[in-house]
Amino acid sequence: MSSDLFTITDQPISVEEMTQKVIRPECGAVTTFMGTVRELTNGKRTISLEYHAYESMAVKMLEQIGQEIKEEWPDTLAVIAYRKGHLNISDIAVVICISSLHRKPAYEANQYAIERIKEIVPIWKKEQWADGTEWIGDQLETTAYPEGKPPKGGSL
Repeated sequence: MSSDLFTITDQPISVEEMTQKVIRPECGAVTTFMGTVRELTNGKRTISLEYHAYESMAVKMLEQIGQEIKEEWPDTLAVIAYRKGHLNISDIAVVICISSLHRKPAYEANQYAIERIKEIVPIWKKEQWADGTEWIGDQLETTAYPEGKPPKGGSL
């Protein structure tokens, strides 16, 4: 599911395509953030992740983050894609690209975007570790679901 600039997808994310969406002649800076699946989480060996999203709401929240960025840094343009489904180690889970007239707003807006995604976008992940699995309740990795599964109606 997607809007033109904000996407939840089950396909690999092209960083080059994302970057091209924000390049503008008046801009002197483009920042790109790629979040990838890491092998170790809190000392546990991760084998893979599985992301689920409440897609229509997730896209709305990504659009909201884009609007918040525009209000705080008026000369910026943001594009965000988040991947759902099964991801292996080093796969790209999220890409955020920001263009601006100068570098400082691009850096600040990019950092703001990833923090807000973790706060408000309804995306859950299932961590497959070498010794078991666990649903992680939010992107900040602070709340695990009771009984090891996401809430009814929340992620599928």
